[in-house]
Amino acid sequence: MPADCPDELFDVVDEADQVIGQATRQEVHERGWLHRAAHVFVTNSRDELLVQQRSSTKDSYPLHWTSSASGHLDAGEGYLEAAERELREEMGLEAPLEFLVKLPAGPETSNEHTVLFGAESDEDPTPDPSEVAAVARYSLDDLSALLHDEPGRFDPPFRTLLQWYLDRCNG
Repeated sequence: MPADCPDELFDVVDEADQVIGQATRQEVHERGWLHRAAHVFVTNSRDELLVQQRSSTKDSYPLHWTSSASGHLDAGEGYLEAAERELREEMGLEAPLEFLVKLPAGPETSNEHTVLFGAESDEDPTPDPSEVAAVARYSLDDLSALLHDEPGRFDPPFRTLLQWYLDRCNG
């Protein structure tokens, strides 16, 4: 399916993440309905986090930096299944995923119930150019400084997840 296809079918969910219907990507986004997303943070053996710059053709936050891989859940899809699919499709990577946190849907997560998974890999990604403009690896200290100094470079869900991750690692 092409990147950001407006006819993709998503589950619409309530505040408790229970499915209450289905709608297209376009309708879900236009109406601000709650839906679901999965994110993956891939670290390497040097404790660097792989991040991606979203393609210029993305329908939200083009050219903003975000998680190693992320995406909406298709209708009927589970969080883990979506995370594995997105990591494979966006980065050409496969790695065991570990559940890290689930954040409720709200403005800071773009109305998405969001599950973050972690993975470790020293493999070089092979990003899909229709999804990803660039990739980089940063130390957590460097990402923390960038988040503080230039928060607008990152999409809101990633800012929220990164802050949670930094607090967890420094706590």
